[in-house]
Amino acid sequence: MGLKELRNAEHLSASSINDYIDCGLLYKFGRIDKIPAEFKADALEFGSAIHLALADFHAEKMRGSYLSVKQLHECFEAHWRKLTDGRDDIKYAEGNDPEILLLKGQELLTAYYNKAPWKEYECIGIEEPFSFYVKGCPLPIIGAIDLIEKDDSGTIIISDFKTSARSYSNDEVNRNFQLVLYQMAMKEKGYKDSDILLRFDCLIKTKQPKFESYYTIRDEIDEIRARKKIVTVSKGIARGIFLPNDSAYNFKCKGCAYRKNCDAWFLEEVA
Repeated sequence: MGLKELRNAEHLSASSINDYIDCGLLYKFGRIDKIPAEFKADALEFGSAIHLALADFHAEKMRGSYLSVKQLHECFEAHWRKLTDGRDDIKYAEGNDPEILLLKGQELLTAYYNKAPWKEYECIGIEEPFSFYVKGCPLPIIGAIDLIEKDDSGTIIISDFKTSARSYSNDEVNRNFQLVLYQMAMKEKGYKDSDILLRFDCLIKTKQPKFESYYTIRDEIDEIRARKKIVTVSKGIARGIFLPNDSAYNFKCKGCAYRKNCDAWFLEEVA
């Protein structure tokens, strides 16, 4: 079953769990009330186009051939224009527009092409959907792994593509929740006895675009912590607990597509 079909049923995912933890109201507005977002951030559509282009790139590798960097650029342009042409709901950050981001995306993909370890490993999966259950949570945990590779020793390498405005810290990589879910998903897919290595492939939108890979691992304690988080979030959702997070430390507030809904919620009378 593909990710699109998996999303049709009630579920949890790394992004929805993070939304609930970051701001319960954000989760409620978008995933419970199904309120359409006021706008889509250009960074989200940009990241989607990068993901799709890299999926094309690795799919071609699995077929036994390689795209040139020019062909990779063309893939990105096709996906970018399909995602953005004729859209008036995309909010572009100051200094951005579709053509500027097209060029930026191509520059990032050049950096990826030149520096990513894509020639070193055997590609065994692209955009691999998954669904598994955790004891104590009635909802499936779903998602899709961007890239699955295998090295000569049989170690499984799980990669997640990221576009970012800055480099990641070691702590951010080592504590990332999404990666431990990917490891748990791979074990459910029959790789419990395999060594698993996790990697962020980051295309960094600095003035001089660059690419960086970050490797990390997760152990049994990390999986226990993840399961506890999943169960706790699912219980909060089931009980209708959606706490707002409008503190000055929540950087997501400024660019939130539900800001007006949030302001209106705070003005409602308490029942």
